[in-house]
Amino acid sequence: MSVKDKVVVITGASSGIGEATARQLAKDGAKLLLIARHEEVLKQIQSDFADGQIMTAAVDVTDFDGLKDAIKQANDQFGRIDVLFNNAGIMPLSPLSAGKRDDWQRTVNVNIMGVLNGIDAVLPYMHQQGSGHILATSSTAGHKVFPTFAVYSGTKFAVRAIMDGLRQEEAANHIKSTVITPGTVTTNLYKTIPGKEAQAAEASLHDNPNRSLRADDVALQVVRAIDTPANVSISEVNIRPIEQEA
Repeated sequence: MSVKDKVVVITGASSGIGEATARQLAKDGAKLLLIARHEEVLKQIQSDFADGQIMTAAVDVTDFDGLKDAIKQANDQFGRIDVLFNNAGIMPLSPLSAGKRDDWQRTVNVNIMGVLNGIDAVLPYMHQQGSGHILATSSTAGHKVFPTFAVYSGTKFAVRAIMDGLRQEEAANHIKSTVITPGTVTTNLYKTIPGKEAQAAEASLHDNPNRSLRADDVALQVVRAIDTPANVSISEVNIRPIEQEA
């Protein structure tokens, strides 16, 4: 078992869990296509590793044509697509009574359609190969809903449903599916929450390692899920900071 030379596509790769996973996989010898809106960060990651090991694409996951084109280029260069890690996501929390319709639509577009776009873009290559592995980041908020989390949680429940449907549909094609379900993680995701007070409340958890995971903690579990025998499929990985109850 080894991730060396596996071709891995990561969305939301410019920060947090995506960046940490990209760096760990690159150290382990994987070949990568890194996708995010912030190209300058992707280029920095690329420059830290061997020439030709990492491709980058400044694409929003809601842009299906752009995503499909980037993945085609990676398949053309590397010869296959072994893994997709659908990691891009946003978290603009608010009570439903606030009527933040633009936030709702953007959250659905990124957190649900972004995952579906990634799946749709890679499946033809995986079908042709007769193998593949698709992972997606959900959340513990995809198991339990809290006030102001209704829309965000709804999208993360949806990710779990989509990925379980994928598992059932594609098992006979030897395409694995894994849902990564982290609790609170010290990343920049909290910056997508509207309002300084709400952002500060979330950020305050990051100072306590028992109440907030590091991105590297989650990345390690992603790599472990990828680095399994061909006949082993890990359906879901739940990972929480030790003091997180829900």
